[in-house]
Amino acid sequence: MGRLDGKTAVVTAAAQGIGRATCEAFLREGAKVIATDINLDKLKELESLGAVCQSLDVTDSAAVKKFADSVPKIDILFNCAGFVFHGTLLDTEEKDWDFSFDLNVKSMYRMCKVFLPKMIQQDSGNIINMSSVASSIKGAPNRCVYGTTKAAVIGLTKAMAADYVSNNIRVNCICPGTVDTPSLRGRIQAQPDPDQALKDFQARQKLGRFCTAEEVANLILYLATDESVYITGQQVIIDGGWSL
Repeated sequence: MGRLDGKTAVVTAAAQGIGRATCEAFLREGAKVIATDINLDKLKELESLGAVCQSLDVTDSAAVKKFADSVPKIDILFNCAGFVFHGTLLDTEEKDWDFSFDLNVKSMYRMCKVFLPKMIQQDSGNIINMSSVASSIKGAPNRCVYGTTKAAVIGLTKAMAADYVSNNIRVNCICPGTVDTPSLRGRIQAQPDPDQALKDFQARQKLGRFCTAEEVANLILYLATDESVYITGQQVIIDGGWSL
């Protein structure tokens, strides 16, 4: 028997990185996985593993509502979609601020807004949000708006956990450090000196290496199972000691 047998999970930003690794972990443990992303071509690679793949722009409220209407049952919602803006406050224009909050925070509001009523009706549910160590946990250079959005995710998580604990709905967030994903590699390559940027990222890893997407997915899997049934409203750190 799988640890998620009989459960239905919705995952955003599922095409690659942590979202994809989480879908694969959920599928291995018997869940029905509805994987969503704006990159449908990459997303469809999960179909061969048994996932139901759906194109979804989580910044589009109408699209989110239409998607939710097509999902009759949900047990697990993993809000993974996000964007890392590189820069200080003075580097951040209003459009960068607004986009970061729209994707990193408001998308979670949109998804939770449409799926919480279903969870309340069935008197059970499990929401896992993507935050970061770069948040209210730790200030990181050149992560001003990103860290601010991820601090907001922690606040949102705790507020929802308090509001819906009596409905048997758990809400937690994960706070990774530096994870080796296509997103990270892309940001490194975008720097003026990618080799030095890679060395700088590696130098701050106290365990001497990046975290893997699969290691983060293992944590998400634990929070998604009934093994963690007494955990709610928490920010769970997985950073190899970076925040120490």
